[in-house]
Amino acid sequence: MVMFQVLFQLLVLFQLPLNAYAFYYYGNSGERRCFHKELSKDTLLKGLYKLSTYDNSQDAYVYSNGQELSVQIMVEEVFDDNHRVVNQKGSASGDFTFTALQSGEHLICFQPSTRGGRTKTMMEVEFEVGSLAEVDSKKKSTIQTLQNKVQVLISKVNGIKREQDLVREREAMFRDASESANSRAMWWSVISLIVLGGTCAWQLTHLRTFFVKQKVL
Repeated sequence: MVMFQVLFQLLVLFQLPLNAYAFYYYGNSGERRCFHKELSKDTLLKGLYKLSTYDNSQDAYVYSNGQELSVQIMVEEVFDDNHRVVNQKGSASGDFTFTALQSGEHLICFQPSTRGGRTKTMMEVEFEVGSLAEVDSKKKSTIQTLQNKVQVLISKVNGIKREQDLVREREAMFRDASESANSRAMWWSVISLIVLGGTCAWQLTHLRTFFVKQKVL
């Protein structure tokens, strides 16, 4: 059942975009970095990001999801005098989703911020772009595929259940046959003892009569 719950959760969360672009860039906290994207109407844009800061002790960029790190995410419509349609603040890592209302050039901007002064940063960014119709079509296809897999699993589980029922029936038949054999063996032993006892008593009586006739007793 746990496997079925996981599969059904995947049916809800699974998405297959048309295109994906992943990259990273270096900068400093407080700096705004923007990317131009030409999007058509009803295009779905999903962005994933992860912010790392430079650690002098380790001489490397280290990811930390502390409250001192945050990222401001902005999406602006360049064709409409840089009208801002998305302006949200997130943690050191996360995602955002945006659907283009009009066709044209869009500006996707990230501005990391840290407490305690200027810090070197590394931002990992991934964009997934696809039309709503294509994403819905792929999701339906994926859902159908997963549903088929679930049906196969259910069929296998039912087959295993039938085999277990058959094994239990055979065990019950064997147990009944074993109990019947034990019962017959017990009664045969009882009857044998009775016959043996009767035979001994008859022989003793016959011998006693024989000895009396022979005047031995």
